[in-house]
Amino acid sequence: MDFDFSPEQQQLKDQARRFLADHCDRSAVRAVLDGPQSYDAKLWQGLADQGYLGAAIPETYGGLGAGYLELCVIAEELGRAVAPVPFSSSMALAAECLLHSGTEAQKQRWLPALAAGRTIGTLALAERPGRVTAASMATTAERGRLSGRKLPVADGDIAQLAVVAARDTGGAISLYLVDLTGTGVQRETLPSIDPTRSQARIDFSQAEAEPLGAPGEGLAIVDAVFDRAAVLMAFEQVGGADQALQAACDYAQERFAFGRPIGSLQAIKHMLADMYVSATLARSNAYYGAWALSTGSAELPEAAATARVSATQAYQHCARNNIQVHGGMGFTWEFDCHLHYRRANLLALALGSLSTWEDRLIDRLVRAQDARRPA
Repeated sequence: MDFDFSPEQQQLKDQARRFLADHCDRSAVRAVLDGPQSYDAKLWQGLADQGYLGAAIPETYGGLGAGYLELCVIAEELGRAVAPVPFSSSMALAAECLLHSGTEAQKQRWLPALAAGRTIGTLALAERPGRVTAASMATTAERGRLSGRKLPVADGDIAQLAVVAARDTGGAISLYLVDLTGTGVQRETLPSIDPTRSQARIDFSQAEAEPLGAPGEGLAIVDAVFDRAAVLMAFEQVGGADQALQAACDYAQERFAFGRPIGSLQAIKHMLADMYVSATLARSNAYYGAWALSTGSAELPEAAATARVSATQAYQHCARNNIQVHGGMGFTWEFDCHLHYRRANLLALALGSLSTWEDRLIDRLVRAQDARRPA
């Protein structure tokens, strides 16, 4: 049985890698890291022109209608390149919220713009550390107007559309679409460990808001969308882990100490071997998640949590050890090791902490076991 991507998907992967090699080298990443811009607008539009952003969006709504496996392939290459673009915020979160719960009119209005790169979307959920509940949420929505504060919001300083969680008049959490270019919205960019993927604080003051999904179903929708996003983000992390491992291997073969390449030293060999094992395990679990996502399997919740946990651990492990293999030079600004270290730590918190997803995985495995147990 073949568990790999099809030849057509492998071709898409090669094309995306070549495109990013030409348009997203390290100088392009550093231009965003060191400059005033929060993302690479030219690269973002180029990805849209290639059709990559709309890979999983149906043709009816301006996408390619290819499917989630193709989007996973693209996500991996974006992660490998440490691309400074709002892919996960716009496509894995905002677009997926619309696909999951949007009305036909909402899909027709927003999905073509998201696929074409004209609109950047995001999900505004958190307000403070800790679990999101109706009791802890201060943002409120009443009579089509939304007020409150959200932080941090990934790519919130550059997005034009936000899916916002707020307490409705019944006291439950519902989701709302808010045009961030409208009145009643103020934004501020926040300091972040990875400035190539910006974070923002958004203040809403009687901003116009349109309900998304059924009233009171906000957390259920977010939970389902997080499962989809976890798989896509796992591929970003797998791509980054692979590139960090490759960089460490290349340096270990090129760097000589005491007349021999440092890759011949046992300590370095063990470190690289551990990196390879964690990256390979993460890829295996990401493939499991991709299968569950693309087939609509009932196993998606546990597959997504497995992929998320494994990929988070692998990327952080490989990014950290890549610095160690490079030694003293690995800690310097001139070397690229910190680019992956920054991104690995940012993605580790993007959908909730590692411990949160470990708890989700345990809970889902227990539920699955209980469901299989004879009555």
